[in-house]
Amino acid sequence: MKAFLLAAGKGIRLKPLTERIPKVMIPIAGKPILEYHVEQLAASGIREIFINLHHLPEIIKGYFQDGQKWGVHIKYSYELEILGTAGAVKRLKKSLAREPFLVIYGDNYLQSDYADLIAYAERKNGIGTVAVFKKEDVGGSGIVELGAGQRILRFAEKPRPEDVFSHWVNAGIYYFQPAVFEFIESDYSDFGFDVLPYLLQRGERLYAYKLKTAVWAVDSLELLDQLRKQKGVA
Repeated sequence: MKAFLLAAGKGIRLKPLTERIPKVMIPIAGKPILEYHVEQLAASGIREIFINLHHLPEIIKGYFQDGQKWGVHIKYSYELEILGTAGAVKRLKKSLAREPFLVIYGDNYLQSDYADLIAYAERKNGIGTVAVFKKEDVGGSGIVELGAGQRILRFAEKPRPEDVFSHWVNAGIYYFQPAVFEFIESDYSDFGFDVLPYLLQRGERLYAYKLKTAVWAVDSLELLDQLRKQKGVA
């Protein structure tokens, strides 16, 4: 199985920090956020990893190089203009469409057993599985409504407060069958705003995998400070 780590974002809300370092390379307890994903993928037996680049790409490539240090093989996809989370994946269709694959938002900090998620998704056998976690304040998040067997019935990206219908939040980890490429309709496309709602609209079976740990979307300097304090790092 292959994995795609999304790492092209500029991290505008984390300026001035992200003027000199990509958001995914911000250190937590001595390691870049992205490195935690690479380590966890390697521990789960995933050896082929793709990383998309845009903002300060040389820092990411210089750190990870070909991935040999972590026992994986890394290839890079540079985007002159950002293509969105789904557009970035579509660009590598030839490399990814032969078998199921993972997509991971590289700027989220979490501890996850990807092997367990994959086994769960294979049992469900839908077009895709979305990792989710419970969150009280869902502002700025994608939320899901769950039905029998953890099938996703409804999805909304960044809903207004009056439109919130769930506290199960998209964790930014997806398992997809190759058929998902049929639902990525344009070069610029986003999973939350475009692809996931479209899959549900077309009646495709999409399931949720409940994470056992919290997910930190490091979207502000305040959240970064909170995470570092929790990890015992000032």
